Amino acid sequence: MILADTDVLIDFLAGVQPVCGQVAGYIETAALLTTAVTAFELLSGAREGSRGDAVRKLVGDLPALSLDRSAATRAADVRQRLESVGESIGMADSLIAGIALVHGYALFTRSRKHFARVRGLILI
Repeated sequence: MILADTDVLIDFLAGVQPVCGQVAGYIETAALLTTAVTAFELLSGAREGSRGDAVRKLVGDLPALSLDRSAATRAADVRQRLESVGESIGMADSLIAGIALVHGYALFTRSRKHFARVRGLILI
């Protein structure tokens, strides 16, 4: 399974290639899911109209992993480790990384340099 970050789902919705094609391929094979954190980020930016409708449909169609206690603990560890060396990635990304790590899923993101700081996180 592959966990989609917010940026690649935004690119998918905007038709940006090659990400759009990659996301579509993962969706077709039922290999793609996301997190409740990413769903929140996407829905927070969704307005009325066709673009907002597309966001709401995508969020409704993709399975989303929630932030449970194990993922929260892992995310807190990620955040503490990175902050201790002055390389924070922010709360939302720490939460996404924690969820990915607990489930052992690769994270599909364009923010490779950003997430590469997270030890043990597999990136696509």
